[in-house]
Amino acid sequence: MGYFTRRSFVKVGSLSTFGFLGLGDVLRMQAQSPAPVRKDISIIHLWLTGGVSHLDTWDPKPEADARYRSPFDALETKASGMRISAELPKIAAQANKFVIIRSLTHKQAAHEAAKNMVQSGHNPLPTIQFPSVQTVVAKELGKPGELPPVIAIPGASGSWDKAGFLGTQYNPFDVGSPNVENYKVRDLDLPMGVDWSRVDRRRSLLSLVDEKFRKMDTSGILENMDAYYQMAFQLMHSEKAKKAFRIEEEPEALRDKYGRTSLGQGSLLARRMIEAGARFVTVSSGNWDHHRDIFPALKNDFLPELDRAYSSLLEDLQERGMLDTTLVIVSSEFGRTPEINHMAGRDHWPSCFSVVLAGAGITGGRVWGSSDEKGMFVRDNPVQVPDFIASIYKKLGIHYQKEYMSNIGRPVKLTDDGKPLEFLMV
Repeated sequence: MGYFTRRSFVKVGSLSTFGFLGLGDVLRMQAQSPAPVRKDISIIHLWLTGGVSHLDTWDPKPEADARYRSPFDALETKASGMRISAELPKIAAQANKFVIIRSLTHKQAAHEAAKNMVQSGHNPLPTIQFPSVQTVVAKELGKPGELPPVIAIPGASGSWDKAGFLGTQYNPFDVGSPNVENYKVRDLDLPMGVDWSRVDRRRSLLSLVDEKFRKMDTSGILENMDAYYQMAFQLMHSEKAKKAFRIEEEPEALRDKYGRTSLGQGSLLARRMIEAGARFVTVSSGNWDHHRDIFPALKNDFLPELDRAYSSLLEDLQERGMLDTTLVIVSSEFGRTPEINHMAGRDHWPSCFSVVLAGAGITGGRVWGSSDEKGMFVRDNPVQVPDFIASIYKKLGIHYQKEYMSNIGRPVKLTDDGKPLEFLMV
């Protein structure tokens, strides 16, 4: 049944009084009307590993003491009242499209533990490898077309990006870096001298051998291998899938706009993957772990690369009518210390850091939460990682309280009791 406001109910009642239309008639009409079609949401995740300094990007503190203050100016953006680093001018011009959460927080200060936390919504345990969000998406929503549902560019950066106890058949499909000359995904074409009839004979022989071994296999290894083989054969047969990887078909000017960098070309390829039907594409950019000489590294390399890639991606998605159905996330495993260390760097800091989201119906131009005057601790509206992850699941239509049975026979919810953030639903 459709949703009625008080005003619409009174209106129906008035019409009924004059003999035009009764409530029962309206309800019958609504029951006969087709339900609104729910749009499938895809995700592009720019995964900046190592720990991005929030004070030098999304949460500048120009009035802070020199011990904490970034040397980069704070720049007014297209969104009123929102300032970000002046080293991100192209992103600033797209600020009406994204939301900055400046109050994300957790307690994992080591890289591996923090990556597991942020990618799964669970505090890590020694006995369980929790599945990452993208692999849960693969399991819950399945393969929508001819491409793998989950793709990693250039590849999964560690166990935290993988399926854990769900099984390797849900792991992301690694495609390598498109920022190379004559880029090609490995093994999408048959070896020289091999035709499809020969391949089919080999597959028949393999199935006979597998049938014998499967009777003895209790670990699920063969099932996982079969999933890989099946995906590989489907990709090799699919011209549509192979065409999606041909980034060289993009105009040179657009490739230049994204930036001839790993993050830039990875972001462009991610757009092609989503356009061709993938559900979740992660573009990993590492080495943000700046314990020394952070400011020249950010100014000369990291921030210009991010500025071009992210701004171009948002603009490109918008122009193609894809932003409303694509959630774009920019995140890292934690932030960096507000206090600048003796090596002119910043160290690990999970107590307060930022994440940026755009698209998928989220109203842009907003900031949620804030840090204190040093950028050290959350001042208001703290966002716990499980709540952030639960919000992503809700956006995708996945029941965020669903439980899986883990490898040790323990029921595990999709997050550590996360509850969706309502401000991300609009």
